[in-house]
Amino acid sequence: MGKMLHVVLVVVLAMAAASAAMVSASPAEGIQPLSKIAIHKATVELHGSAYVRVTPALLGDQGEDTVWVTVKYGWENPSSDDWIAVFSPADFISGSCPNPRRNADEPGLCTAPIKYQYANYSANYRYWGKGTIRFQIINQRSDFSFALFTGGFENPKLVAVSKAVAFKNPNAPVFPRLAQGKTHDEMTVTWTSGYNIDEAYPLVEWGMVAPGGGVRNPTRTPAGTLTFNRGSMCGEPARTVGWRDPGFIHTAFMRDLWPNKEYTYKSGHELSDGTMVWGKSYTFRAPPTPGQNSLQRIIVLGDMGKAERDGSNEFANYQPGSLNTTDTLVKDLDNYDIVFHIGDMPYANGYLSQWDQFTAQVAPISARKPYMVASGNHERDWPNTGGFFDVKDSGGECGVPAETMYYYPAENRANFWYKVDYGMFRFCVADTGHDWREGTPQHKFIEECLSTVDRKHQPWLIFAAHRVLGYSSNAWYAAEGSFEEPEGRESLQKLWQRYRVDMAFFGHVHNYERTCPLYQSQCVTGERSHYSGTMNGTIFVVAGGGGSHLSSYTTAIPRWSVFRDQDYGFVKLTAFNHSSLLFEYKKSSDGNVYDSFTVDRDYRDVLSCVHDSCFPTTLAL
Repeated sequence: MGKMLHVVLVVVLAMAAASAAMVSASPAEGIQPLSKIAIHKATVELHGSAYVRVTPALLGDQGEDTVWVTVKYGWENPSSDDWIAVFSPADFISGSCPNPRRNADEPGLCTAPIKYQYANYSANYRYWGKGTIRFQIINQRSDFSFALFTGGFENPKLVAVSKAVAFKNPNAPVFPRLAQGKTHDEMTVTWTSGYNIDEAYPLVEWGMVAPGGGVRNPTRTPAGTLTFNRGSMCGEPARTVGWRDPGFIHTAFMRDLWPNKEYTYKSGHELSDGTMVWGKSYTFRAPPTPGQNSLQRIIVLGDMGKAERDGSNEFANYQPGSLNTTDTLVKDLDNYDIVFHIGDMPYANGYLSQWDQFTAQVAPISARKPYMVASGNHERDWPNTGGFFDVKDSGGECGVPAETMYYYPAENRANFWYKVDYGMFRFCVADTGHDWREGTPQHKFIEECLSTVDRKHQPWLIFAAHRVLGYSSNAWYAAEGSFEEPEGRESLQKLWQRYRVDMAFFGHVHNYERTCPLYQSQCVTGERSHYSGTMNGTIFVVAGGGGSHLSSYTTAIPRWSVFRDQDYGFVKLTAFNHSSLLFEYKKSSDGNVYDSFTVDRDYRDVLSCVHDSCFPTTLAL
């Protein structure tokens, strides 16, 4: 009996330990890695035996905007919690902090690093007291230094700093982002540089690619320039340790494009002496005209975040699938036409350097394809700033970086809602950071967007937003009993039904889920893989598995949930013509299709009346 009690006690203790380990491990997921560093508590204790050396000292001497550097470091008292950090600008020690100190003993370090890694990432560091790490560095308009800290993240002590390294031209134009303009024949390109308008004139040189090669009638178009400052931020850490100068963001408009034609472009700056500084050259294909009958392919994803190819920051498991999604889309670049990223882009959460990191990561896509973005809670939400959610998810950014770093064809850039006509598609992109209920400006926009499309020429009508305003069997929504954001679909489902919305896409929940065609929580057909004939309801899709830590589902599967996948992936829509569409869910790990369905219907099927879809009729002669 005593032996049995002993065994039971051992098992119980083991289970308790395992449970505690799970509880202690889970908070690491979803925490911005840079926020783990108590930089405001750091002390400067440079030690004679400690060193950090970086090679090469000159970066990008062949015009590269992304390079690898080798960092060698060591000192006589190595510890398992020592870490190497990358700072930019390089001088992060001198000067005074703009934010007031919390106490008289607080040190003068007031900026978080751009990235970091444990010193014992180099296998022999703990034993030999020296190590080597390779970091990937992008051009971010300033020089860099590398620092060795001891004391872990809670009580960091700076013991060594490298000499500064810098790009040959830190001001160079980098990381272009294409976006469709307010009309189908307009493409915009946005890029970042270190040149203000009084230092160099921003422009884009572009032209149609001639049939035999070369560029037909190259044109130079001026660009507008925007930036923002620390005072534009709404709270910590964006106003304090997370602040980093964003440089200058330039946007040029390439207008009167010929549909489907290939164009080449490069961004540049004319210096005061007349010399030119050019970025890389890229090509893109102009959008089709609204209603054009041709093959059109759309990518939809959300919540991708960013990750580091050198492994830095990644032990926090913040966005483990981000690089897989990016790389899979880059490999398949010739097989889609436009991307919709429906919110939660870098998850910078107030650490402004991460916006540069994100634009660099997606540049192989955004430089070639229109990259249309929506606002997520990690871009916009902050208390007392006019948003719908009074939470601190943006880390004090309150939408400013997202609204400046990317162009989108909204009437007011502070209101992140807009429409896009792409061939046979119309996209109505909403902003769940602002109120969408009846009587609000956004509700008026949504109805106007849905109601003004000509369905005989643009049969595929898509609604997209970040937070789930439709349906999701995510665990926390299920716990609330609504399977949606509070008051999510109540003000919108009649609009979706009346105007016969084909699909509504959402992010925010980090997984994939597809519903049956629905109206008022009821499936309107028993079909699961092929839909034809009269439109009876809208299919709701959660596509939030772009890269950030995954979300769990409720155990009980609702009747309206057709397919669920707790993995990283994205959706591809292919319109073959006005009557046939293919929907595919692909995993980021291999690019293969794991869920799909087809739609075949005619214009009369869109017009046919179903419950709450038509206005009253009369029998009068």
